[in-house]
Amino acid sequence: MPLMPGAEPYRREGGPVGVLFVHGFTGSPQSMRPWAEEFAAAGYTVSLPLLPGHGTRWQDMQVTRWEDWYAEVDRAFRELAENCEQVFVCALSMGGALALRLAARHGSALAGLVLVNPSVRSDNPASVLLPVIRHLVPSLPGVANDIAKPGTHELGYDRTPLHAAWSLSRLWRTVQAELPDVRQPVLLLHSPQDHVVSPANSELVLARISSTDVTELLCERSYHVATLDHDAGLIVESSLDFVRRLTPAAVVEARGVDVSAEDLLS
Repeated sequence: MPLMPGAEPYRREGGPVGVLFVHGFTGSPQSMRPWAEEFAAAGYTVSLPLLPGHGTRWQDMQVTRWEDWYAEVDRAFRELAENCEQVFVCALSMGGALALRLAARHGSALAGLVLVNPSVRSDNPASVLLPVIRHLVPSLPGVANDIAKPGTHELGYDRTPLHAAWSLSRLWRTVQAELPDVRQPVLLLHSPQDHVVSPANSELVLARISSTDVTELLCERSYHVATLDHDAGLIVESSLDFVRRLTPAAVVEARGVDVSAEDLLS
């Protein structure tokens, strides 16, 4: 099945710091592309993969499971880690759950996480029916395109495949159990007015991770897909600052700037 125009994966070679971008459930790299391009322009090596079953038609996602999505994220991370001195992960929604699992499993090999409206739990009581209803109804209306900014569109499915949604619920359970194993620095941004993922998801992440270096910011003017919304600039600026703070020497090398050790410490 051909890809939707704009759903293509994205990769750019840069300096010794790698940044992996992970899109959300039923979405595509399009929702992360402007963010990834800002990092590429700043001199980072960037990878934005397309998750299996995404970017074509919702029926293709029906035959994939969370293990397939995670395997692609893990593959992209390992590829960056083989060629970069440090690797960070920036993720949206379900991508946040996949990123948290990556952090729990890879430990110090992952230098830090930037999470935007991470999805780690169900906000719909009806989700308990998924194990049964998925065999009776193939899909429900989609969750893509929750954006406050007029004229902005997220490239995603207009239907939610229920076999995949059931698998997502199993991913949540797995990630919740692994949250105490997340010890890396974390920058978490979330929207108070999110019609897809409630603030309770971010509260759960912040309450259970073991990280001691944690920054929380609000995307006050945005809905769920804040990476394309009014607060996209805040996300880019704060995430660049976050990575630069944790890798000052590597970033200087990536940009080819000749400075002294005294300059770095000043």
